[in-house]
Amino acid sequence: MPKNFAVIGVGGYIAPRHLRAIRDTGNHLVAAVDPKDSVGILDQYSFNINFFTEIERFDRHLEKLRRGPEAEQIQYVSICSPNYLHDSHCRLALRAGADVICEKPLVINPWNLDLLEEIEAETGRRVNTILQLRVHPSLIQLRESLRASKEVHEVEMTYITSRGPWYQVSWKGNHEKSGGVATNIGIHFFDLLMWLFGSVNGIKVYHADHERMSGFIELERARVRWFLSVDRNDLPLQAKENNKTTYRSITVDGKEIEFSEGFTDLHTKVYEETLAGRGFGIKEARPSVELTHKIRTAEISPLDTLAHPLLNK
Repeated sequence: MPKNFAVIGVGGYIAPRHLRAIRDTGNHLVAAVDPKDSVGILDQYSFNINFFTEIERFDRHLEKLRRGPEAEQIQYVSICSPNYLHDSHCRLALRAGADVICEKPLVINPWNLDLLEEIEAETGRRVNTILQLRVHPSLIQLRESLRASKEVHEVEMTYITSRGPWYQVSWKGNHEKSGGVATNIGIHFFDLLMWLFGSVNGIKVYHADHERMSGFIELERARVRWFLSVDRNDLPLQAKENNKTTYRSITVDGKEIEFSEGFTDLHTKVYEETLAGRGFGIKEARPSVELTHKIRTAEISPLDTLAHPLLNK
């Protein structure tokens, strides 16, 4: 039976992926909120979506629906708002009697997860998040191939995703609101690394600024050199020549892991898993939230042989 959805932050960059996932899983978007009113995209999905620019009026509407006929009640709230508002909006949704599907990162600081767990218990509802690399077919296959071995692997992870001047002007350029590069663009990859290679035994951070970060992580079964950037100048020459704006690379023991394709429908796959009761909850989100917090607050280490080669360009 189709579920009723509401979306918080429907005017944001990532919201279209959630809108498509709601539609493509056969569900209905019935309400949305965003302080910006440039949300004509909603008409691509329905002409019957109640839209609000004030969160208080949206909250009032959800409460009215909660007390009304069962067929009109909201079962899920998808959260696409700025990172620093995620935990607040999760609490609003839980108290409105809905389950949550929250964009990454679920929260910026790990202690915010504790209160969400308490409210989950109080309301009987569940918080889910988007950890879409865990449903990528190539990466699932890689995980299966690695699970049989206790070998410690040498891993290099590079993620460069070009962003223009708007990025630093927006909330994403404010570390207190976004969590910085490691949290805002890196958290999927840190979650992936722990999902593949086990828990963290130690970290180093060699470089950190508003556009790039780099460091080293020792995991149970891997030693990882990593580099993250939103600066187009860091793209490899071949990517620039091919007019690519994003570069993703993970090598394991010198062998490239191919997963450049298959990203377009990953949100829909996460929605399918969530609706089937196999979503990624607070327990799954916690390790990467804790790791990125440690990375953000770590002292900068001098360069050594464990540093990513891009730092020596």
